[in-house]
Amino acid sequence: MSQMFRSILAVAVLAAISSNAAALSRRDQTSVDALNQRMQAAETRYRDAMVMIGNADPVGQKQSDTALEDMEDVIADCMKQRGCSVPTMLATYKRLLKLNADAEADASEDDVDEDDHSSPLAADVPEAARAAHLLADDHRFDKMVQFNPAVQAGIRRWLTDMRGPLISSYENYQYMRHLMWPQYERAGLPEALLFGIMAKESNGKVHSTSRAGAAGPMQFMYATGHRFGLGDDGTGFDTRYDPRASAQASAAYLNERMGQLNRSIELALAAYNGGEGRALRVYQGSGGRNFWEADVYNQFPSETQDYVPMVIAAAWLFLHPKEYGLSFPKVDAKPTPLRLSQPSSIYQLTICLGNRGERDGYMRALRNLNPRYQAEAWLPAGTTINATTKIVGLYNRWCTSGKRAELARTLVMSNANSAIVRMGPVSTVGLNGGGGESVTGSGDADSQPDKPVKPQSSSRKRDYRVQRGETLTAIAQKFQCDTGDLAKVNKIKGPRFAIRPGQKLKLDGCSN
Repeated sequence: MSQMFRSILAVAVLAAISSNAAALSRRDQTSVDALNQRMQAAETRYRDAMVMIGNADPVGQKQSDTALEDMEDVIADCMKQRGCSVPTMLATYKRLLKLNADAEADASEDDVDEDDHSSPLAADVPEAARAAHLLADDHRFDKMVQFNPAVQAGIRRWLTDMRGPLISSYENYQYMRHLMWPQYERAGLPEALLFGIMAKESNGKVHSTSRAGAAGPMQFMYATGHRFGLGDDGTGFDTRYDPRASAQASAAYLNERMGQLNRSIELALAAYNGGEGRALRVYQGSGGRNFWEADVYNQFPSETQDYVPMVIAAAWLFLHPKEYGLSFPKVDAKPTPLRLSQPSSIYQLTICLGNRGERDGYMRALRNLNPRYQAEAWLPAGTTINATTKIVGLYNRWCTSGKRAELARTLVMSNANSAIVRMGPVSTVGLNGGGGESVTGSGDADSQPDKPVKPQSSSRKRDYRVQRGETLTAIAQKFQCDTGDLAKVNKIKGPRFAIRPGQKLKLDGCSN
């Protein structure tokens, strides 16, 4: 906030007292009306900017700053204008700052109670507005669920042995928030519910899959996902892994369940985990009683009995971190596209970007923002990927040239198999000129030395069977050929280049 505005605030009361209460002239009244209109217009622009900032729109910050400067100018002009009420103008700030009930202007002040707010006029208003938007559901979630010992037990677990996964879930979510939260917001569902489900289902890892076949950050089974618009998009990519699409499907699914289950979040979550058919049968058979009643609760499997309070507990902590001494990290996740100036992969970018500002580096963020690409997939120069302003800055500093960029490329291109020296069959070694013991291979001590093995021709057609854990890019590197060419020969669709263990690949054009 500018020094000029602090001075304005310091004399605001005096200006109000000295204001002439006499009737205004028509010209003065016109000037006052114009100032009021300017303040209203600036407030409207600021509120719009607040929403953009909450959705990580890079234009929002600039617009909010401009609107704030306009408000300062209006208050300065108001002090000079006969008949203009400075306190009335300052009331605009009060209206804006009411949205900041839960803002954390200074994350280091951990001893401040959640409802003990510092002076609003001393706060950074744009940041306060962003924090307010983060909790824009105004704790509606608290009123929609029952807080009971089962939820408390879930909170205990999240804050002890599962604290690490909870914090990782929060960090991962911040990078995807601009993609996921608007889907819940449009559906009228609390953001805390989105976070709770995502934390329990996948810890915010978009490529997460379960043994049962559920996939993506919201863990949709294929058939259920297909009902809500998820699945193969025609390029070989399964949109269950897409944060935006999966959040949209999740919101639609939950609203459908809640419509059937008397708007009960607990029963909707039970359906999410234990099956919608079971949840509906239990609900109808119980006469519409709630999830926590014994004859309802006991009809769900133990996994669902655990799942429901754990999701609610994660959502509760998302809304009440200070109350439990929980400090979520600040994440600079403003989205910005990154255009690669040279061929690279997410693995290579992860190495050259380093981990400045991020304990675990940026691989998870890049993977979550670019679910169509495998981490080892080779991306040609000119490819535009989703990133953040911080990642783009680090890329330009460390990944386009220099020692670290070269080191990252060397490490990614290294092939462990090339360290193994293959010299062909080893001849028998005789002891004391007589019969001997073979070290490797076969043959007699008196046999002639083996003839040199002729290297295989690179043009000869060969096949290779995929081993567990291998990717097409790794196989291409192993046999020294281009991933795209290898995919084309074997009719494998990009960009994921999905292969399976045991699959036979043609190595046409590979030289190793």
